[in-house]
Amino acid sequence: MRGALAGALSTLYGIVALVVFVLLFLVTTILALVIPGLESRRAMVHAVARIALPVLGIRLTVEGLERLPEGSCIVVANHASYLDGIVMKAALPPRFSFVIKREASSTPVLGFLLRRIGAEFVDRHNAGGRRRDASRLLRKAGRGHALVFFPEGTFDGTRGLKRFLAGAFVAAARGELPVVPVVIIGARQALPNRAVIVRPGDIRVEILHPLAAPAASRHAVEDLRRDSRRSMLARLDEPDLAPEQTAGH
Repeated sequence: MRGALAGALSTLYGIVALVVFVLLFLVTTILALVIPGLESRRAMVHAVARIALPVLGIRLTVEGLERLPEGSCIVVANHASYLDGIVMKAALPPRFSFVIKREASSTPVLGFLLRRIGAEFVDRHNAGGRRRDASRLLRKAGRGHALVFFPEGTFDGTRGLKRFLAGAFVAAARGELPVVPVVIIGARQALPNRAVIVRPGDIRVEILHPLAAPAASRHAVEDLRRDSRRSMLARLDEPDLAPEQTAGH
């Protein structure tokens, strides 16, 4: 009886928290429409993300912020939940641009908000589009932008680190930029795939040691991809779902 009551109260809290979160999201979108200046909009969304997580019952811990380079870099993080974007927005300094699949740009309201905070949309399906996107991201990095990728590209209900797409590592190798692996721990449990109500709990973000940009070589992209996977797997309590990438050449 006591367990059933606790479950009912948890569900009720989750529903109320979800409603409050949606209201916060709508207010944030309106503010993003009227606030001038990209840096100001990013700072506002960063602040709202740090408020939204406690509203959802999430306690966020961030470790290793001092490891982030001052200038341009490529951050790569594991992707296990729809919470990951909010978590990373709350965890990282506002200056970071998020690289997101192009389909998200057409999502009502969300697409508008992402554009207003300078998200970069990339085409995952068209070779010509991928080349154009890569050139654009390199120009951004050359102007001092720091970029965040979820190199798995997607997530589902299967635990583990999936195959990494090459885009983040191509940008890092061509731009001679350091890659900073990041692990998000706890998001999968807080909001599993296909779930709607967030489960209160702890989420930890660990910013790992940066990988220096390698000397230009035909193996540079694979070296960065392999070394990033190894760093992340060492901190994640999840299986390697693409061991051939971790093994490298």
